[in-house]
Amino acid sequence: MTKRPAKSAQKSSSVKIHDEQLHRGNGGELHQFAEDGHDVLTTAQGNPIADDQNTLRIGARGPALIEDFHFREKIFHFDHERIPERVVHARGYGAHGFFETYESLAAYTRADVFQRAGERTPAFVRFSTVAGSKGSFDLARDVRGFAVKMYTREGNWDLVGNNMPVFFIQDAIKFPDLIHSVKPEPDRNFPQAQSAHDTFWDFISLTPESMHMIMWVMSDRAIPRSFRFMEGFGVHTFRFVNAKDESTFVKFHWKPKLGLQSVAWNEAVKINGADPDFHRRDLWKSIQSGNFPEWELAVQLFDQRFADKFDFDVLDPTKIIPEEILPPQPIGRLVLDRMPDNFFAETEQVAFMTQNVPPGIDFSNDPLLQGRNFSYLDTQLKRLGGPNFTHLPINAPKCPFHHFQQDGHMAMRNPVGRVNYQPNSFDAGPRESPVQGYRHFPAEEEGAKVRLRAESFADHYSQARQFYTSQTPHEQHHIAAALTFELSKVETSVIRERMVSHLLNIDETLAVAVARKLGLQSIPKPAPAAMPTRQDLAPSPALSIIERGPKRFEGRKLGILVTDGADGKLLDGLVDAVTKEKGTCELIAPRVGGVTLSDGRSVNAVHMIDGGPSVFFDAVVVLSAADAIEALASEAAARDFVSDAYQHCKFIGYDSTATRLLEKAGIGAASDEGMVELCGGDDASSFVSKLAKLRVWEREAG
Repeated sequence: MTKRPAKSAQKSSSVKIHDEQLHRGNGGELHQFAEDGHDVLTTAQGNPIADDQNTLRIGARGPALIEDFHFREKIFHFDHERIPERVVHARGYGAHGFFETYESLAAYTRADVFQRAGERTPAFVRFSTVAGSKGSFDLARDVRGFAVKMYTREGNWDLVGNNMPVFFIQDAIKFPDLIHSVKPEPDRNFPQAQSAHDTFWDFISLTPESMHMIMWVMSDRAIPRSFRFMEGFGVHTFRFVNAKDESTFVKFHWKPKLGLQSVAWNEAVKINGADPDFHRRDLWKSIQSGNFPEWELAVQLFDQRFADKFDFDVLDPTKIIPEEILPPQPIGRLVLDRMPDNFFAETEQVAFMTQNVPPGIDFSNDPLLQGRNFSYLDTQLKRLGGPNFTHLPINAPKCPFHHFQQDGHMAMRNPVGRVNYQPNSFDAGPRESPVQGYRHFPAEEEGAKVRLRAESFADHYSQARQFYTSQTPHEQHHIAAALTFELSKVETSVIRERMVSHLLNIDETLAVAVARKLGLQSIPKPAPAAMPTRQDLAPSPALSIIERGPKRFEGRKLGILVTDGADGKLLDGLVDAVTKEKGTCELIAPRVGGVTLSDGRSVNAVHMIDGGPSVFFDAVVVLSAADAIEALASEAAARDFVSDAYQHCKFIGYDSTATRLLEKAGIGAASDEGMVELCGGDDASSFVSKLAKLRVWEREAG
């Protein structure tokens, strides 16, 4: 914003054409300034704006109104900013599969997909990061999109979610501001796919409603080990509506069969350097090898009476209902079993829209959901060139469909015959069906037309605190480290101080730790809070990755560094034991061509040492021989292989010869339970059985 210029001040370079007219009306009178001396915010047509924080709705908790021209213009312009890349979720990867219903949910919803036990519905899933461009790396610290398109018998259902159950903002009118702040700064066009810069934290520090989401994004949830190891959430409160038009509120959760797992930040940085396509490669290899990823769809079902028991509002997308209070009920499973034939035709052209729902699934008045329903059609028009994007095979329904829509850019089908309208007297074409057709739940709404945020949305810190206190000490340390790193990249000191003032409302120990690491001379006062932080919310173990860890090695990968002369029997034992645990092994060697084992066999390697760092694997083993270990220990990449694995708290198996490499890397052999000496083939099974723990967190300082 530009403050009232002094008479002698140089004019801003941002808008030079018709500059004088911006401050004078047609009659030459000075244009009004806002109360604080800044120019009045207007629409692109010049209409002054009274409220840029809230969408126009009926009542404080009512639905959004289509007549809100300011929101429409703001979202319209935002949706058309980029071509042809998605503005957000640009870097994505998808796969085909199916959804299988466990049992009929007819008591709650008339949605056909939930009527018959055991029925399989075709599905396509696109995972993505949010902030980065198509060419960014996979392991950015970011929210992950988890968008599912189900091709049901009654049309497409798009459950367009994320791997976190909350979001940064409560009202969709603020979405352009959020994304503008996190994208590369417009004057310098960096940083890419990173939130560690001034504009993002400036916006966040001025937006208290974001604090719950910040705890999630600064946690390990933001750096998942694999798409296969992360949860998905519908984020919003939706409605199930049954054949009697009875409504039940519903929240959707995708639970990974293989459990939750993330990487350490240092690990993520090194993975991005070694393989920026790490998540893509992992999904591709998993499906191509027949290890199909699987999730359960679980729901939290509740009525208005239950919702009214909470101090927070279930329409607030920055809030969750803890699973310990309302356990999610599994209702089906999602299996991904086929990669696209062509990335562009399918993954890049797939169009998800929150408003794509079949009869029996309806919306709540969540203001973020209402705005998404309004926005997504614009997005597809911009990206895919016109109204006929549903003609693309990846977006077309797989059920019969009939309508009178015609022509337009890239039309591949049109109505056949004389009649392309209704009603008509030729008895031609489709007709609406009050019985089978979509019926919105007839909710009663009342209230004035206002731009207002409901008071029930005002508690911005209590659930942020609950999330933090639900983490293990190691996870809390990671959150503090992430906040410190991110804020250390912020050049404006007042922004850093402002963020610490918010953290004081969440947890004083966390705030002080971050402040000290940042070198703040004094601790600021806590930020003003619309509602005091509740201290009595019980920790929710479901929010912790470590507490809810997989407790098994299934789906994970063991990296085995081998040299010529390595023990063939021990290698075979490791491979067999990992296979029994439904994991995989990959060999790393001084040469890609592989090595000759102690029994004379030649084995190929997947990686050479420089190209197969330990960050690619969930645990590692080193098998060497007396006449090869010195050469191995002299290689910096080999020393990094074991030192990184140790730093990242992974299990390390080694034979007696390999202790030389450990010594050169500065690691003491058998220093904790994660350092395991393997003396023969019989030791392989006992070592692999330990890997279910995945990490030796006790090794981590702090």
